[in-house]
Amino acid sequence: MHGRESKYAYTMRHLNSRARHSVVIVIVTIRESAHVHLESPSFSAPITNVTAAVGREAILTCLVQDLGNFKVAWLRVDTQTILTIHNHVITKNHRIGVTHSEHKTWFLHIREIKATDKGWYMCQINTDPMKSQVGYLDVVVPPDILDYATSTDVVIREGSNVNLHCVAKGFPTPSIMWKRETGEMIKLDFAGAEGSVLNLTRVSRQQMGPYLCIASNGVPPSVSKRIMLIVHFPPMVWIKNQLVGAYEGQQVTLECHLEAFPKSINYWINERGEIISQSSEYDPTQKSHNYKIYMKLKIEHVMQSDYGKYKCIAKNALGETDGTIQLFCKYTKAGFRDLPGSKGIDDSLFL
Repeated sequence: MHGRESKYAYTMRHLNSRARHSVVIVIVTIRESAHVHLESPSFSAPITNVTAAVGREAILTCLVQDLGNFKVAWLRVDTQTILTIHNHVITKNHRIGVTHSEHKTWFLHIREIKATDKGWYMCQINTDPMKSQVGYLDVVVPPDILDYATSTDVVIREGSNVNLHCVAKGFPTPSIMWKRETGEMIKLDFAGAEGSVLNLTRVSRQQMGPYLCIASNGVPPSVSKRIMLIVHFPPMVWIKNQLVGAYEGQQVTLECHLEAFPKSINYWINERGEIISQSSEYDPTQKSHNYKIYMKLKIEHVMQSDYGKYKCIAKNALGETDGTIQLFCKYTKAGFRDLPGSKGIDDSLFL
């Protein structure tokens, strides 16, 4: 039986020359048990390959019949490392464990799986000649987006082209998909929004907002990164009614629609060039959403001096624009008509 003993001693000397005391104990145990075995053990089924995710536990199973007093060992093939012999863990790797069920089913436990645990593992019986079979542990890694290689928030001028980058690691290699956080379609010159680079050409203000790059490889969880696309453009004014008529004493509201980014400074002036501020007679207000602004100027009681031209003005770092509204006097109903051409006017202008 010396051949069986030398197999374990040879392997373990290559594993750790400092563990001679442990080797002597193992050899003695095998020598004593070798005299009483009656039948030659065998494997009742091949080892099933196992796939496990990083951080989880992997269990390799070795099915043995007629083991008798022989011993089962687990080894790491690529490093020729003995991991366990029978009920004993030989390696100093605290993540390794061994259990069995009635000496027929032997389990190699690898806890807190690392990517480096990937490879072939051998289940070995110390017969003469030695019997062994191998199983493969495949380690999968969930996706992780690499910040250093992925775009941060981007600021561009309207009409420019831009490339958004998203790089992820993992195993299998992650695939990248792009979505708008708002759920809107991504406008492209080609079909699809997949791949590590999202190419946007002639970008418009409607494309401004948060984009998500989503990395997935079938190993949960998928991960995403939010990239803000900021589009700068000078102010633009749209006026629905350029001519507004009102009776003296009537309340009237002038309206002006703006688009600008960065956000603009907005105000009203009269035809004398005076800025109109909040007062008992005038109520300038504005509401904004993203890059759109809705300006209103409410005149509480129109007086003769209020008739004339009003301008809504918008300024930002990229430019300035204005829109003009003419407030004219409507005649009273005492036998007078409205000004010629003023009835039903609904002129529009986009400046």
